[in-house]
Amino acid sequence: MTFARIWRGRTTRDKADDYERYWRAHGVEPLQRRGALAVQMLREDRPDESEFVTISYWDSIEAMGAGPDPTRTHHLPRDPEFLIDLPEHVQILTVLETHGTI
Repeated sequence: MTFARIWRGRTTRDKADDYERYWRAHGVEPLQRRGALAVQMLREDRPDESEFVTISYWDSIEAMGAGPDPTRTHHLPRDPEFLIDLPEHVQILTVLETHGTI
């Protein structure tokens, strides 16, 4: 069984490029080192803000290393500097089926 852990965060447009660089270096790469099967980074630019989404794939909830509450968000040290609000939870979904490749 595979699980998808989905994190979302929003920043202002003027901080979006800086946050993207920070997020890649300090958010996504550590997930890969911790054993994520795959990691997807998504970004949507809107007129006043940008939304970032990280989807990491895991072979078990325990493998996420998220502690007793795997839905609890673990913020990066500089997230308060960039993010409009600090989400408290992530979404965890069971992957039922996958077709094709990206």
